[in-house]
Amino acid sequence: MSTEVLAIIISAVGVLVTLGTSMFVGAARMVRRIDAVAADLTDLKISVARLEGPPRHLLTTGRG
Repeated sequence: MSTEVLAIIISAVGVLVTLGTSMFVGAARMVRRIDAVAADLTDLKISVARLEGPPRHLLTTGRG
């Protein structure tokens, strides 16, 4: 193998590793953001359900 071919192969492997790493990091970041949005949405749904739900009743003891 000549030096030029070896340099091209090493460069191609470097580019593939860089692109693969970038895609993996980007996908991991998207998953974290989606999880954060889902958690916020769940909190929002719980808050709205509390606002729209039936009024709270106080427990009282019956007399007689």
